[in-house]
This record gives sequence, structure tokens and C-alpha cells, in this order.
Amino acid sequence: MPVRRHGRLASVLTCLAAAAALLTLTGTPSATAAPPVPQAPPTAAAVAVPPGVTAGIAVFDRQTNTFTEQLGATAPFRSASVVKILLALDHVWDRGPAYQLPAADRARLDTMLRSSDDDAANYYWERNGSGAIIDRMVSRLGLADTARPPAAYPGFWGYTALSANDTVRIYRYVLDAPAPLRELIMGNLRQSTRCASDDFDQHFGIPGSFARPWAVKQGWSGFASGGCGTAPAPAAARGVAAPAGAAAVDLARPALHTTGTVGTNDRTVVAVYTLHPEGTPYGKAYTDVNRLTRSLDVPGAVRPPGTWFTTWGTGVSVRPGAAAGGTKVTSLPPGVEVLVDCQKEGQVVNVPPYTNQWWAHLPQYGGYMTNIYLNSPGNELPGVPVC
Repeated sequence: MPVRRHGRLASVLTCLAAAAALLTLTGTPSATAAPPVPQAPPTAAAVAVPPGVTAGIAVFDRQTNTFTEQLGATAPFRSASVVKILLALDHVWDRGPAYQLPAADRARLDTMLRSSDDDAANYYWERNGSGAIIDRMVSRLGLADTARPPAAYPGFWGYTALSANDTVRIYRYVLDAPAPLRELIMGNLRQSTRCASDDFDQHFGIPGSFARPWAVKQGWSGFASGGCGTAPAPAAARGVAAPAGAAAVDLARPALHTTGTVGTNDRTVVAVYTLHPEGTPYGKAYTDVNRLTRSLDVPGAVRPPGTWFTTWGTGVSVRPGAAAGGTKVTSLPPGVEVLVDCQKEGQVVNVPPYTNQWWAHLPQYGGYMTNIYLNSPGNELPGVPVC
């Protein structure tokens, strides 16, 4: 018979060996347990910037033509992969009115925007003049806080300086552009893949907080997600690694950015740039950015129902149904917070000393995970309905 779990996770260290055998089944326990209390979604009454996090935020309602949020909105951050929108715009700038591209070029652009492919970004950066790309786009779009990478790092497109306000301006330009150009950029951002080309889990922030419709271009630097697929993101890819030393734009602290549009007809533009203390695990940063994004006033956003729970374990699998084995939807980054909308009984899972037949449905991942890896006082999650 299934047994209730008692306490938090004090006994995890003593059962690592037994649980390791179940890595492909469910996940691997971690040595540190998260708090066992489920978290209700924060209200939008105030921007919730987590302790230790530096944020630049701009939220613009295109329907009322007003900002609903601005916090550190003109502060420059290293762009990480958000700059790929500018690389794409520059490359097609003189190709109107149809903005047609050769098939190979279009495929490269698609994967750069949908899956944040670094090889594609390197190609456009080197082909089109490196820092001159940024200079041109600053002039064309009237950007106020954007600048090419520092002279000491000319090849690092991810060190381009961008602010939240300038990011809103970039999206507003794209959304008001001729239909072929608008669809070229936004059509790809609507198809953002959960796993980036480097296996990084890039569905944090906007896609982790709101139901569709949304379109996103994410950015990260100094993190390895440790989730999504089977391999961690490379820490030293061009435009990603953080060098020693200080600069006008912080190049040292890990960065995690979420930008895009939310709501019907791209009603609201959202730009959230964040820097985290050095050594912050990706799962914590992921959760912090999600909580921050959920706290924003985003007109037109649909907030999916459910309860937020913290997780424990490494490489925890999300499955299509309430059973282990076979296909896998994704793997959770270690220690993230997830939304659960319902739960159901399914295959019994044993991770000594835990046994549980209940599975939680994660609507924003499109699958199920065993309740064993959700911090809860019992096998069933409190306050969560049966699917």
C-alpha cells in the first residue's frame, strides 16, 4: 500500500543510492529540500523583485498606449540572446517589401529566433559587421540605452547593452512594421521552443507565467539549466560566458531575461531583465523570474488557474500521462516552482523511503510528474482537485 510521506526531505541523503536507479523513471533526489508549503500566485498589487535580484522592467499596453510598469527601465543590461531580434532586423532591413530570404538563410533565422541558436547568431554577427549592426539599429530605431559590446569583447554579441525601455521600443517597431516583416519576427517568437538549441530550458518568465497567446525572445548568461533534455547548457559559449572584471554594463552576475508580447493581438509588450547573485542555481533564478513576472500588471494576460508548488530533485521527468517510462515531455530544472491544476492516480512510483501513486498535471509543461518530487505534507496535494 502507498504510504504517507512524513517530514520534509531530511532522509534524502541516506537514500540517494536507491533513488539513483530511478533516474530515467522519475528523477534524482537532491541534497537540499525546498520549503514544503505550496505558494499561491502573488497579486499584481506590487512588483515583487526577489531579494538580491537587480531588475529592469517595462510593461507597455498597446491598447491604451501607456506603460503599466516601469522599474529601472532605462538601466542597461547585457542583452544575452535578446539581441538576436536586432540581428534579424538588421539582416532583412533592405529586403522589403516582401522580405524574402533564400531557404537556407530563412532556416537559420528561424532557428535563431525560435530556439535561440548561437551558431546562427555568430553567423549574422560576423557576416554583417559585428558591432556596426548595433550602431545601425540604434540609429534606425532611435534607441536610447543600447550600445555595442565593450571594445575588449567585440565578438560577444551577448554583451550588447539593452534596457527594458529600448526593448519595448524594438517590439513596438516590429509590431507596427509591414506584415511580412512583422510575421517574420513575431511568427517565429510565437513558436519559441521549450528547449533551446543548446538544450537550455527557455520557457521561464512570460511563458512560465501566462497562458497563450504570447510570443517571446528570452536571454540567459552564466547559467546552465540542467534540465529540458539530457545535457546542461554550455557555460562558455560565445555571448554567454561572463569574464572577470567590471564594466559599465555588468558582465559578471548571472543574467536571466524574458521579453515578448502577451495577450490577443499582442496587446502588451513585456520586458524583464534580471541579474542574480553569483552562484545562484538556475532553478532558483527560474522561480524568481517567474514570481517577478507574475507580479506585474500585464493587461490582456491570462493567468492559468492552479497552485504553485516547489519541487526537489534533479532531472525530474515530466511525462505525457500518469506513468513513467516511454516518452518524456521534458525534464524539470532542479528546484523549480511549478503550477499544478489537478492530480490523478496512476502508476505507483517508489523512491525509497517514498511511495506514491498520485501524479500532478502541469499545464504549462503539458504533462504529469509524480507527486513524490513536489513538496507536500502527504501523497495527495492539498487543495488540488482530481483531474
